[in-house]
Amino acid sequence: MIDMNAIVGTHDLLMITLDTLRYDAAVLEEANCPNLCGSGSWEKRHTPGSFTYAAHHAFFGGFLPTPATTDKSQHVRLFHSRNTGMKTHPDTWLFDTPDVVSGLAAEGYRTVCIGGVIFFSKKVPLARVLPGYFQHSYWRMTFGVTNPRSTEHQVNHALKLLKDTPLDQRLFMFLNVSAIHGPSHFFVPGARKDSVDTQRAALRYVDGELGRLFDAFRERGNPVFCLAFSDHGEAFGEEGYHGHRLAHETVWNVPYREFFL
Repeated sequence: MIDMNAIVGTHDLLMITLDTLRYDAAVLEEANCPNLCGSGSWEKRHTPGSFTYAAHHAFFGGFLPTPATTDKSQHVRLFHSRNTGMKTHPDTWLFDTPDVVSGLAAEGYRTVCIGGVIFFSKKVPLARVLPGYFQHSYWRMTFGVTNPRSTEHQVNHALKLLKDTPLDQRLFMFLNVSAIHGPSHFFVPGARKDSVDTQRAALRYVDGELGRLFDAFRERGNPVFCLAFSDHGEAFGEEGYHGHRLAHETVWNVPYREFFL
């Protein structure tokens, strides 16, 4: 049980969405992901949205993926908007703003977004909505889905931002990892289409790059609470379904982890 009231204000916060990662692919690759899974296993959860734009609106509103169980006592929300009329738990941190990002900013956090997929690109008005939640947001072509070294570039940028952030400044960093989102076939030599195997290969690559980011947060010296999860999965032909933004278990079931660095 995590008491977020004891974490907000005392810890740096790192939220990572592994865009489009399926739950089964994540579980199959646990042993090869020492940075994401070195301290535990993936939890199976249900996403609140079947594609990036919808899911992230929910996340920033405080609606993270829900435990895949009928036992409601197993779901204690980390964040919740105050005075909505919904029942809350004493360990849930309540914010008075429209979203958790501005709520953390009101508590003195520097809020930073490092985008990945197109909805964070800021190229068109629609793609400015999600990064617009943050005080500082960044996107480059090299962060996007077509670059096979995208996570390397995202982490390099994050390291620069960490270096420029005073130690006494609480930080909320959000990273939307694009590498697992299609196309992921270039992570498997000779592969011509995306699959569970190409997602697994992409996840191994991502885990290696995230290790550098985790080490940098540790070296910063402040306690860090980390959330890592997928925003939605991807169908690869199961029952005739392909892609996401559809109601299939390969899309709704996502891996979720919360841990301290």
